[in-house]
Amino acid sequence: MTGQLTLKSDVYSFGVVLLEIITGRKAIDDSRAAGEHNLVGWARPLFKDRRKFSQMADPMLQGQYPARGLYQALAVAAMCVQEQPNMRPVMADVVTALTYLASQKYDPETQPIQRPSSGSSTPRTRWEQR
Repeated sequence: MTGQLTLKSDVYSFGVVLLEIITGRKAIDDSRAAGEHNLVGWARPLFKDRRKFSQMADPMLQGQYPARGLYQALAVAAMCVQEQPNMRPVMADVVTALTYLASQKYDPETQPIQRPSSGSSTPRTRWEQR
């Protein structure tokens, strides 16, 4: 981090906001366990294994979301929060990706949803988290 405000730092910031929306977590949350205080730091290792993507979904969704939509949204967020600024997309590409994602039709009768994992703890509401 250079401390400079640039177009690429704006993309990073947008990626953090997108992660907050997807996960239901704050960017910095000192009430979380060690290693989970920083949202991006917590998410980066999970980005490497698609099987762990469901762990990143906001627990308030209770597993009721299309898995493909989650994967695509997380892919956009992951690109935005790359450590190296030159590896981040330009905002126009982010908009294009999210526009495509938003245009996708979701039919719960024909498309699988991610089911909640068993043994998960009761999720805190957004109001309790903030």
